[in-house]
Amino acid sequence: MAEEQLLHLVFGGQVTDPQTLEFSDLKKLDIVGIYPSYAEAQSAWRSVSQANVDDAMTKYVVVHLHRLLEPDHKH
Repeated sequence: MAEEQLLHLVFGGQVTDPQTLEFSDLKKLDIVGIYPSYAEAQSAWRSVSQANVDDAMTKYVVVHLHRLLEPDHKH
């Protein structure tokens, strides 16, 4: 049986304050990609976050798209 597809979005960009997730310019967001599992999304997030580790004003996040697409689904 195939593993259930649980979509995750990885994106990021410059934030207005390193303590928040308020992005300073939405037109300049870096959309890293959409991944079929949390493990793959986390790997992409880790890679892009480490590449920007010296810039405290740049943040990347993982968004659980499957929770937005099917909010009643238990995952």
